[in-house]
Amino acid sequence: ALDDIVAECGLDCIAVRCWIEMERELGVAPCVLLSEMNDRGVVAACELDVCNAVPMVALRLASGRAATCLDWNNNYGDDPDKCILFHCGPVPQSLMAGKGRIVEHPMFAKSFGAGCGWGCNVGRIAPTAMTFASSRTAEGKLCCYLGQGEFTDDPIEEGFFGCAGVARIDRLQDALEYIGRNGYRHHVSVTAGHVAPALREAFTTYLGYTLTDLAR
Repeated sequence: ALDDIVAECGLDCIAVRCWIEMERELGVAPCVLLSEMNDRGVVAACELDVCNAVPMVALRLASGRAATCLDWNNNYGDDPDKCILFHCGPVPQSLMAGKGRIVEHPMFAKSFGAGCGWGCNVGRIAPTAMTFASSRTAEGKLCCYLGQGEFTDDPIEEGFFGCAGVARIDRLQDALEYIGRNGYRHHVSVTAGHVAPALREAFTTYLGYTLTDLAR
């Protein structure tokens, strides 16, 4: 059905309202479906996040690899330049360290009862250099931030839900402070490789977006 919508409307990307109707009416969480779409080159963001679907398209075009939408999540120990980037299961398989495992979404099971949220692709994000970006709208303009870092092979404690990776980003605390104080939300889009220069040129020279470059 999603493929038909993309084809019929000629979409460059799609942002899916992934809860709560699909869980209540169909008994599924579409996480692994979004993972598969992104691996096929159909850019698909979750949680109806159009403002991350747009940078996901840019990241995919710049890297030639799939992109995904993650949450800025937990601190990682006492290292100020490391954090856990996570989502419940839409990470493309090509960005994961190994084959994922499909499970029921525990938050939906808790809220609506067992059997209503199958579809989370659980695993680890593979260690790699990475580029991250996100956007918001302000007075009819698209405002973006952009940065680079890496996913490490640091362990994550047993029982951590979803698909996650430990990210190392220089001056991470300054980046997080900027993101929070300037009205950006909890999502961030990532792709493998360091491709910030290509996005910087496209966003500022050709597209006229307002850009804060955290990679410099």
